[in-house]
Amino acid sequence: MERYNIITSKKPREIVLLKSFPCIWGKCTFCDYTEDNSINKEELLQINHEILTKVTGETGVLEIINSGSCFELPIETLEEIRCIIIQKQVKQLLFESHWVYRHKLQEMRDFMGIPILFKIGVETFHNEFRQNYLKKNADFKTPEEVRNYFDSPCLLVGIKGQTKEMVEEDIRHLKRYFDHGTINVFTNNSTPVKKDEALIEWFIKKYKYLEHDSAIEILYENTDFGVGT
Repeated sequence: MERYNIITSKKPREIVLLKSFPCIWGKCTFCDYTEDNSINKEELLQINHEILTKVTGETGVLEIINSGSCFELPIETLEEIRCIIIQKQVKQLLFESHWVYRHKLQEMRDFMGIPILFKIGVETFHNEFRQNYLKKNADFKTPEEVRNYFDSPCLLVGIKGQTKEMVEEDIRHLKRYFDHGTINVFTNNSTPVKKDEALIEWFIKKYKYLEHDSAIEILYENTDFGVGT
């Protein structure tokens, strides 16, 4: 399991994959990332400390991800991150959060004391597919609602049952309402949800130009940010 990397393309930053307590929701049909969660606090603190000692601050930007939301990291880990911000002169953080924590984002910004770009796993703006099939428990109805709280949606492309029209609409919303976003091409995992090879092939051909869009990051594999397995 790789847990530290430096991203040099598009938005240069250090990125760390930390361990956290279980995801507050943890019922998304497509997600098995929660296997990286733990209820052993000492284990979390030890592993997270080892990872965070690698941060140098050389890019001035630090992205912190975990299998869930940043609010599920132990408070001691959050305090260590805050100290690193000061010691390494980090100017911006990237965090990810579930929709249910949307009213706590400012609290985290105040705690860290520097600008935070908040990501959210939207997966799709298609309400029925997101809620009834993916089971996201994110009951917003419009991209404007998401933009009221979050800075950067993460979209999921290439799931059986998803259509070209859904993908096209998602990307239109991403470009219209947000200054930054991530598109994740779905990879088969231990869940029953399966990838749609034809849809992925179509997406790669049609949206290849997004590889040159400085505001959009595309992950063709889960590990394209250099962390994970």
